[in-house]
Amino acid sequence: MLVASRELRRAPVRFGLLAGAIGLLMFLVFFQQTLLSALLNSFTGALQNQSGTVLVYTWEARDNLEASVLSPDVIAQVAAVPGVGQVGPVGAATLTLVFKGEQLEVAVIGAEPGKPGQPTKLISGRRATAPGEGVASSESGNFGIGDTVTTGAGGLPVTIVGLTQQSQLNVLPTLFVTFDAYTALRKAANPDATAVLASALAVVPSSGVSPEALAAAINGEVPSVTARTRNDAVANAPGVSATQASFVIVLTLAVVVVALVTGFFFLIMTVQKTAALTLLRALGAPAGYLVRGLIAQVALVLGVALLVAAGLLAATTATANTGLSLTIEPGALVASTASIVGLSLLAVAFSVWRVLRIEPIQAVNPPALGGME
Repeated sequence: MLVASRELRRAPVRFGLLAGAIGLLMFLVFFQQTLLSALLNSFTGALQNQSGTVLVYTWEARDNLEASVLSPDVIAQVAAVPGVGQVGPVGAATLTLVFKGEQLEVAVIGAEPGKPGQPTKLISGRRATAPGEGVASSESGNFGIGDTVTTGAGGLPVTIVGLTQQSQLNVLPTLFVTFDAYTALRKAANPDATAVLASALAVVPSSGVSPEALAAAINGEVPSVTARTRNDAVANAPGVSATQASFVIVLTLAVVVVALVTGFFFLIMTVQKTAALTLLRALGAPAGYLVRGLIAQVALVLGVALLVAAGLLAATTATANTGLSLTIEPGALVASTASIVGLSLLAVAFSVWRVLRIEPIQAVNPPALGGME
């Protein structure tokens, strides 16, 4: 360890540049992961962060909330399935609303007060309990508490009484209202509509029944619907799998590049100082001592790189204007860090192997020059 620390002090620029380069690559991984989370939250946050643990669509909708329409008799069939605790109709549509004199495309979600389907990430204010009230997503920055939106002249005015986070739908400003308000807004947008049906059902299982078991029971009892747990509904939403697959490819390549850069640097360094390592072995330094020094250097470089990446990520999420709400998710960053460190240590394994192959006799009988047997 003493030799390793002295080498770091003798060549701070070399190790510093390596740590900086790896830090930039790690920042790329972290930022891409944060961007993916923000994008998915903007697509499906309204599904993930609502109180129903099972969502039920019509089979023809193919997991598209806005394309689903549930008739009252189907709702009654779902409610009668054993294991169903609470049921709440949910309506979803993209409507053109008027806000401060300008038209704005808004994803409107209606749910009955006190029933499943309510937003769960409220950050200020309260939930909507009357037809003239609404809760808005804070990510878009369009609405504030006390603001009013409407469908136009003579339409139902909706006053914002609360703000929620990570609850957008389809990357649009999202407004959560009561189901009565949703019905009024839909009829105002389409005066010829005679009835407004629920898009889906948000269901909470009864005590002792898991969401997975309830979803399977509903699918078995009611063939005209598709019931999914909340996480499955998010994962199967249109566009989610393709977006995740694209980002996974980029993230995987970036992690591999970090590991290769680390591995090649320490391999080159090990080759360059083979003579010095051989001399140390001849003076009595155990191979394990030299390996521990190498691993200590790798750990220090990765630790400094992690600090660089974390600092850049914090600064970027606070200042970047991406049109998305960038939020650092510690769990995802820990998983990425573990992957990077694990692959980097694997890449350094060849350098460790070279160190372990060094024999003290090579100090007087170098293999490259031959020698007396």
